[in-house]
Amino acid sequence: MDSYEIRWKRSAECDLRGIEQQYILQIIKAIESLADNPFPSQCRKLRGTGNLYRIRIGDYRVIYRIESRKKTVIIYYIRHRKKVYKKLK
Repeated sequence: MDSYEIRWKRSAECDLRGIEQQYILQIIKAIESLADNPFPSQCRKLRGTGNLYRIRIGDYRVIYRIESRKKTVIIYYIRHRKKVYKKLK
């Protein structure tokens, strides 16, 4: 399987800056693993959002989209579980 390119939206970069330091390394490792497998076992497709997926990393959620033809994973948001779904609606 070919590797996917990871692209970060500015919103995801800003979200990452606001996260406590102790969680950042774990989140980045999980995102980097999406390059090898954009559909890990813990990913879920978000209902009513078109083509968005999420993975859980502790209390945080990474919201991303997969462009299969371009072999790209686009990271949109990295937010706490209490706040992430309110912003998507």
